[in-house]
Amino acid sequence: MILDAAERLFSARGVEGVAVRDLARELRLTPSSLYNHFPSKRALYDAVLERGLGPIVDLVAAAWQPGTLQPDRMHLTIDSLVTHLASHPHLARLLQRAMLEQSESVLALIERWVARLYGSGMAVIREAAFEAGWDAEELPHLALGLFGVIFSYFTNSASVQVLTRSTNDPLSSQELDVQRRFLEKAIYRLLGPHPPRGGRKRKDRE
Repeated sequence: MILDAAERLFSARGVEGVAVRDLARELRLTPSSLYNHFPSKRALYDAVLERGLGPIVDLVAAAWQPGTLQPDRMHLTIDSLVTHLASHPHLARLLQRAMLEQSESVLALIERWVARLYGSGMAVIREAAFEAGWDAEELPHLALGLFGVIFSYFTNSASVQVLTRSTNDPLSSQELDVQRRFLEKAIYRLLGPHPPRGGRKRKDRE
């Protein structure tokens, strides 16, 4: 309950925009009783990141297999990622807000998680990307693009729902199934094996 409320408030206001008294009031606690659970706001923020991003890092790392993209493994990974993000609906916005923060202290809080996500993601896509026709200098752009494709639905779905005047709950099982299918198609089209383009010399993988 504490972590759920903290995730929601941090995603809406950022770390520096949330005071301990705000969290305590949200949870109907006194600030001193909240400190019984977490010694500082930073410790609470770390716990929110650990709960939200730790499983994602593990999922991405477990998805790595040498060679070309494997549809069955991709299906399982996407299913688990969407399920996890849906169960933490504020996590994607929290991460986006943190990455846009100019404060060095906030960036330091998320640096190890972003570095681990990026490192694991690069390990997963590197081999498949070469087989799909991407060049070495394009890999960081590809990794960032895939990051956006996966997280943007949960970051922006509420806004898109308003703009499109949709009455569907973006977190309903039906809409999440559509998102899973979309991700499978999008990622396979980006990373699935492609024949070399005629007359084009593929650059070194290094």
